[in-house]
Amino acid sequence: MDDTNWTSISEFVLLGLSERQDLQPLIFAGLLTTYLVNLAGNSLLLGAVWADPQLRSPMYFLLSQLAVVDVSFASITLPQALVHVLTQHRAVPFASCMAQLFIFMAVGNMEGYLLAAMAYDRYVAICNPLHYATMVTRPLCLKMAAISWAVVIPHSLLHTVMAARLRYCSRRLQHFFCDLPPLLHLSCTRPFYNELAAFTEGVLVVLAPFVFILASYACIGVTVGRLRSAHGLRKALSTCGSHLTVVILFYGTVAWLYFRPASSYSQERDRQVAIFYTAVAPALNPLIYSLRNKDVAVALRRARRKVLAQGTPSLPIPANSH
Repeated sequence: MDDTNWTSISEFVLLGLSERQDLQPLIFAGLLTTYLVNLAGNSLLLGAVWADPQLRSPMYFLLSQLAVVDVSFASITLPQALVHVLTQHRAVPFASCMAQLFIFMAVGNMEGYLLAAMAYDRYVAICNPLHYATMVTRPLCLKMAAISWAVVIPHSLLHTVMAARLRYCSRRLQHFFCDLPPLLHLSCTRPFYNELAAFTEGVLVVLAPFVFILASYACIGVTVGRLRSAHGLRKALSTCGSHLTVVILFYGTVAWLYFRPASSYSQERDRQVAIFYTAVAPALNPLIYSLRNKDVAVALRRARRKVLAQGTPSLPIPANSH
């Protein structure tokens, strides 16, 4: 391939959420608060799942993996954004930008595949409850996670390599991290092959778990429609409510950000959606599951009582005086 296809840019300058200096303290406080809520919420959820014997089912194993992905998702972007806001030094080496793009895409896609695995868990629990113990097992969950990584890593590597081979006409990236749409926007020519890959291989890899989720919920809907008791209906809705909320939050923002031509890219609007996608949604996920899932809420309260009991010194019992 001709050497002119390689970029001569050695670094990118991330312009962040806003270049207005008066907004920087507010942006820093918002990002820091969101990141701390993410760390605290997902760490509590992860600790509850691993420490409580009643949360050892495959569903909660998948939930713990989702918590790890959510922490990783925010940690890829927010600490760097916080440093840039604090120091105003926003330059990122080209190789570091491509590495961040690769990890971000891999972890982001992994969340979709975990949500698909959790949809299968809910499908079996509602549609085949008598066979749940044999159909959904810990080894099966491990295999699904391994297969998912085997899919998302080559996918992310493909789009990262294609982005690295573009010719860029500017190093000023209108974003707070290295993401694919703003990078394509800096290309000197229309990134036709990148867009072609995004709308063929990208659609297949990203939307395959979403189609699987839709099919699972279609089967769940048929089963729920046959329920005669109001109690059974409420139990089924309660079982799926948290997962369905997270699916809508995740795929709603994915569709907005990534499945549009580069010509329709809007810097300001997409940065607002991206901050919700990378920071707010991962922080909301543990709250959604703890508030709507009775088992998780009970486990968190039980863990809190145990910590308080361990932190309270026992009073000595005075000897009886005669």
